[in-house]
Amino acid sequence: MTDEAIRALAKRFFDCVEAGDVDGLVACYAPDARIWHNTDRLEQTPAENRATLRGMVTRILDREYADRQLQVFPGGFVQQHVLKGTRAHDGVRLELPACIVCQVEDGKVTRLDEYFDSAHVAEFRKTA
Repeated sequence: MTDEAIRALAKRFFDCVEAGDVDGLVACYAPDARIWHNTDRLEQTPAENRATLRGMVTRILDREYADRQLQVFPGGFVQQHVLKGTRAHDGVRLELPACIVCQVEDGKVTRLDEYFDSAHVAEFRKTA
């Protein structure tokens, strides 16, 4: 894949979350992709990640990936950003700094490693 194609995939991937298009994001994954989060050190399948993201987009409104810093390398990309949003149940505005490392093959994300500060994640997951 060219750098331009990887950049387009990365943009589409994060734009889907902003728009609440979970199925569009999952379509960016290879069927056997693995998604890992540093906060629990567990891997998810695309189907499991779909369920996680559906919950997030219902709880966090006005999602925006701000300050996107995308670096492409042969076979993937790294993106640093700040995910901003509003918690639906109480209107609190949140920010979640993150770093995402993705491996890409044949136009699909085959592995995603997600790095968050656990304190920020706790605020995102807080419910009434």
